[in-house]
Amino acid sequence: REAAGATGATTADPAPDVPEVPEPDGDGPRYERLPDPPPPLLDKVRSAPPAPVGTATLVAAAVTGLLSGLLLGEGLAVNALLIALPLAAAAWFAARRAGRRPRLSSLAWGAGGLALLAVPVWSDAEWPTLLALLAAVGPGALALHGCRSWAGVLLAPFGLVTSVRRAFGWGWRGVRERASGGDKDLAPLMRSVLVAVILLLVFGGLFATADQAFADLLGSLVPDVGASGAPWRIALAVLVTGGTLAVAHTAAAPTRWDGLGPGPGRARGRVEWALPLVLLDLLFAAFVAVQAAVLLRGDDAVRAGDGLTYAAYAREGFWQLLFATVLTLAVITVAVRVAPRSGPRDTVLVRAVLGVLCLLTLVVVASAVRRMDLYMGEYGLTRLRLSVVAMELWLGVVVLLILAAGVLGTRLLPRAVLASGAVAVLAFGLASPDKLIAESNLAAHRDGRTLDLGYLSGLSADAVPALDRLDEPLRSCALRAIDVPAAPWYATSLSQARAREILAARPLQARPCHDMLTGDISPSVR
Repeated sequence: REAAGATGATTADPAPDVPEVPEPDGDGPRYERLPDPPPPLLDKVRSAPPAPVGTATLVAAAVTGLLSGLLLGEGLAVNALLIALPLAAAAWFAARRAGRRPRLSSLAWGAGGLALLAVPVWSDAEWPTLLALLAAVGPGALALHGCRSWAGVLLAPFGLVTSVRRAFGWGWRGVRERASGGDKDLAPLMRSVLVAVILLLVFGGLFATADQAFADLLGSLVPDVGASGAPWRIALAVLVTGGTLAVAHTAAAPTRWDGLGPGPGRARGRVEWALPLVLLDLLFAAFVAVQAAVLLRGDDAVRAGDGLTYAAYAREGFWQLLFATVLTLAVITVAVRVAPRSGPRDTVLVRAVLGVLCLLTLVVVASAVRRMDLYMGEYGLTRLRLSVVAMELWLGVVVLLILAAGVLGTRLLPRAVLASGAVAVLAFGLASPDKLIAESNLAAHRDGRTLDLGYLSGLSADAVPALDRLDEPLRSCALRAIDVPAAPWYATSLSQARAREILAARPLQARPCHDMLTGDISPSVR
């Protein structure tokens, strides 16, 4: 004790008695240490914590949230693109601060995601806009993660979800550090922004009171934020700011989803693998031969066989052919995983069998599209019919990509499929499907078919230029139900602006329309 006191140390209390595990005698059981449990699944692919958040990233996130609170709530148009630009800037700043060098492919994916936001700028229809917004997540996620495999392409959109919890702490630490004086560049920036806001408010107010035209211009440019809508706008701004930080955190420390890809399946023998697929090829060939005979013989052969009209026969099997196309893609996916691969002869066998299946699948796709084309020629174009034809055509493109991958290799196939889907959605949205539907039905009406005016009146402002060519009273009845709200500039699509010009040039007539909207219009009525 004296020695311990002299050295300034203290004597620890004696440890409690721990019972010892007796060693087994002779051949008895032996105790072994269990292996450590494997790490969680995400720990295998999660990157190291990113560098502290930079000032530029925080400012870009704040701008994104502010624009969301001001510009959202009255429709989608150019405001979606205005919000996406600072969001992309936040991801760029975070990636550069973390030392990630931007690759050309990542920049191309980011540009593709932004390009899809041109759909709400162009079109007023909600369904292509929603499809474009959902499709933009795919290219945007690949731009952040840089994935290349099927696992990466499919799981990359979920990487943002895994970053949400860590992103809030990451951003809060950055804000707290700068609030305590850790960043000397932030204070001058904040002072500069404050002075700029004061100057704009003072001189803008003076000019607005001096000239009514300038006041009207400011009123059209500045969002009208009332006190009643302020709480939800503030909540939206906070939510979008947090989401932007999650995007930036993902760009700085992306999850390596490629590491979760499954390995190749157990290779099967040649006969075991090839026999089912060869029989499937023969079945496809028989179906294609029958289809060619029926479609070439035309309406008389169909009526003689089943008593159906040509159009009804075409519609009857479209959905089955669509499902057969999707199912064939699943079969090809499984077949590639378990294909024999012991030598060059196996490679030739796999390419031959699957190549024939892909070629026959393309014929099935063409048959399905032809069937729907015949049906639409008889009964007109609708949103559902146009959508499923577009999907069938895209599935045909996927089959073509699989054929190309069989020759050139599969390394680019996952990203090529995603790129083809994004291009298809962009083209579909920019084609203004509601306008195509209206033009198709009006052309059929001029050719002697009935017109479903009630259905056409439920289309978006994209259809206004086509419906404007109707004679009265059909024109006024068709356009009266189409909603073209007086939204601000940032929530007005080009289609809505064009519709407003048309309706202003030729106002609608006040006529009763109930009978016209509840039944088909005969060809004699123009």
